[in-house]
Amino acid sequence: MKRFIQGEDRTQSTLLPELLDEYIAEANPVRVVDVYVDELDLGTLGFEGVDPAATGRPAYHPAVLLKIYIYGYLNRIQSSRRLEREAQRNVELMWLTGRLTPDFKTIANFRKDNGKAIRGVCKQFVVLCQQLGLFSEAVVAIDGSKFNPGVFPPARIAPHVVSGSLPPLPMIWRCTSHSGTAWGMNVKRARSPALRCTSKTFGTA
Repeated sequence: MKRFIQGEDRTQSTLLPELLDEYIAEANPVRVVDVYVDELDLGTLGFEGVDPAATGRPAYHPAVLLKIYIYGYLNRIQSSRRLEREAQRNVELMWLTGRLTPDFKTIANFRKDNGKAIRGVCKQFVVLCQQLGLFSEAVVAIDGSKFNPGVFPPARIAPHVVSGSLPPLPMIWRCTSHSGTAWGMNVKRARSPALRCTSKTFGTA
């Protein structure tokens, strides 16, 4: 493909490999996450697993899992399975965790066991980002009100009613439903749950 921007050959070896740090810009928010978590005293904040067990398989440090969680918090990634996939393919998470790839169960257990401590850390992190000017200040109003509509229930017309040709005008439609009266229409109890509609034509020859 001539006269196009060409990419590098996937099989081409290099004498001096590129550093993973070169893929992360200086103003990337993940650098703030990395410095912020490293300065926290996780033991004082109530995180479990800060002191490693003397026996058994080595565990992930809570700081690594907290970095993954805060990254997902900032990028609207809440699922532990999605965080697992992002840690395997996302360059920012590779840089943030040192290429560690914990599975979704480990991430989910960390969130379950340290819920209260994580909420406190996230609140402090938002305040820090606002002080550094990383977040813009805006007023967001959310309306969570729910109102019951005062309208007649939607009409369910049987297929055989609308399959034929339309009757001539003027006309009056009378709809019969299973119960109730609404908007001055004569409503009677119907044997079928489907709405039955009939019409009468007036003033026609």
